[in-house]
Parts: sequence; C-alpha cells; structure tokens
Amino acid sequence: MDGGGELKDVAFEPDTTAGAIVTAETKSQAPNRAGRFLLGLGGFVLTVALTFLGLLAITFFIGRVVPIDPVLAVVGDRAPRAVYEAARIEMGLDQPLLVQFFHYIGSVLSGDFGMSVSTGKPVFEDLKRVFPATLEMATIGIIIGVVVGVPMGVYAASRQGSLMDQAIRVVGLLGYAVPAFWLGLVGLALFYARLKWVGGPGRLDIFYDGLVDPVSGLILIDSLIAGETDIFFNALWHLALPSSVLGFFSLAYIARMTRSFMLDQLAQEYVTTARVKGVPERLVIWRHAFRPIRVPLITVIGLSYAGLLEGSVMIETIFSWPGIGNYLTTALFNADMNAVLGATLVVGAVFIGINKLSDVLYRVLDPRAR
Repeated sequence: MDGGGELKDVAFEPDTTAGAIVTAETKSQAPNRAGRFLLGLGGFVLTVALTFLGLLAITFFIGRVVPIDPVLAVVGDRAPRAVYEAARIEMGLDQPLLVQFFHYIGSVLSGDFGMSVSTGKPVFEDLKRVFPATLEMATIGIIIGVVVGVPMGVYAASRQGSLMDQAIRVVGLLGYAVPAFWLGLVGLALFYARLKWVGGPGRLDIFYDGLVDPVSGLILIDSLIAGETDIFFNALWHLALPSSVLGFFSLAYIARMTRSFMLDQLAQEYVTTARVKGVPERLVIWRHAFRPIRVPLITVIGLSYAGLLEGSVMIETIFSWPGIGNYLTTALFNADMNAVLGATLVVGAVFIGINKLSDVLYRVLDPRAR
C-alpha cells in the first residue's frame, strides 16, 4: 500500500527452506540407517560364528575325554602295536590337542566329518541320509503341538478355574511327568498291535522301501513328487504315532506357556477397557489379548521344535525310525566317535539356527526390539 492508500501486487515466493531441510535430513539419515543395518548384521553373524565355534570346541573336547579309544574302534582290540600306532598317526591323534582342534575345525567347515566305523561311509553322507527322517517326524510333531496346544492354552486362560482349565493343566503336567519311552510303548501296544489304527515300527512297509528316489529325503514330499500316493499314505500311516507322541509333549509345553502368557494379558487394563466398551469376547481374546503374546510364543515354539529335533533319540529307538537319533544311538554302542561327534554337531547347529531364526522373527513382529 502506497501513500495514496492503493494496494499494489506483491509477489510471494514459496519458502523452500523447510523442504530443503527435510530432504537434507532424509539424505543424512539414509547412510546412518544403512550403517546401523550393517552393524546389526555383522553382530548377528559374529554371534552365530562364536556360538558355532563354542559348539565345535565342546563336541571336540568331549570326544577326547570320553573313555573310548577311536583307534581301537578302527583297528580292533587284537591289532598289533605297529598297526595301532600307524592308525593313530594317520588319524592325527599323535599331534598336540590344540593342533587337532584346528584340524577338526577345518575339516568340519569343509564338510568332512570323517568316516563312520558303523557304516563304512563318510559321516556327512550318513547324516544327509538320516536327518530328513528326523526333520519330517519333528515337523509334524510341532505342527500338532502348535495347532492343538495354542488353542488349548488360550481357552484355558479365558476359562480360568473351570473344569476344562483344570483338565488342560493336567495334560500339561502329564507332558512333563510321563516318560517318552513308556508313552511310545503303550501307543504301539494299543494303537498298532491291538486296534491296527496306525503303522508299526519303521518309516514304510518293507515292500515300499526303495521305490521312491530320495530327492529331498522327506518321504512325504518325495512320494508326491513321484506321484506314488500309496507310498504317501503308507508313510503318513507310519508317521502318525511317533509324531503324535512327540506332538503330545510339544503341545503340553506350548499349552502351558500360552495359558501363562494369556493370563498375564487378560489381567491388563486395556482388556478391561475393551470389555467395558462392549467389544465381543472373541475379539477381546484373539485381537487384544492374543496379539501381544505372539512374540514370546514364537520363542517358545522355536525352542520346542529344536527340542523335538534333539530329543527324539528315545522315540526313534522305540519305533525303529531311521533318523539321526537312532543313528546316534547305534554309533554310541559301536564306539563310533566320528559319527557321534558329527550327529551331535548337526543337532547343535540346528538348535542354534532355530534359536536365531526366532530372534529374527521376534524383531520383525515387535518393532520395539529392533
């Protein structure tokens, strides 16, 4: 406005300072995020490497302190002294313990677990053959445990103090108290020998053995790939009982932990607020109370799965299951230390892998843990 009171057009230019600042901040944050990601990834890899190195050390030194002479297991008790010493030198047992340990690390990292005395084959080849059987049985067992155990725990918590809650708690206690070998033997006697509802010991009936090429090692998948539905249902028939026994112990633990987690959430104020607002009980339980427990529940399921993989020795022995547990038992009886150490190392590595996978899923589902 000039002195005569007239308005003059004033050109206003947009202020780009704020946008420039935001853009600069975004660009400066990008390298920081990448650096934090790389730092976290490096820490994760370092943790896994150190854990695996500790596992290698434990298996190696335990193998050296047990009262079993691996040389005698190869040459026999009646071998001459010269043959014994030659075998000992060839196996590298004449070298210092620390040197043997570094040789052991190099061999394991290259996939060389030594030769098995029991089978006469490389231990690595044996483990590739037997581990899928254990993986298949434990996977079906954990599926049973999750599908049955999680709803049981949720229902027990939502009906705290009811008759069903007491019954589910009894099932959880039985999962801790009942010995696995007893439950397996009773299952065989009742459901196989008496009722004929399930298949007996072994992975397949004998006339189906060897008819399917082991593409993945998992007989259910390989039979479907080959289009052999008869073999698929026969394998499922044999898997039903041992997987159900493992699944029972898994669901008992998962149901008990789910109930504990849910009771803690149902006592929170936000659940009471949702109920006061008239939210349907089903939504209160599954949307408001169950959602926060998914993160700790993943850890429980992961540890339970790893426990099934490493604790199936007794079940595999009872059901003559050709898995890593049966292989480990046979190796122990035959003083086959290469096979024992190799099987122990594989089970430990799987346990580490599942534990770390649970940590990753934990961070994905819970942004606060990132």
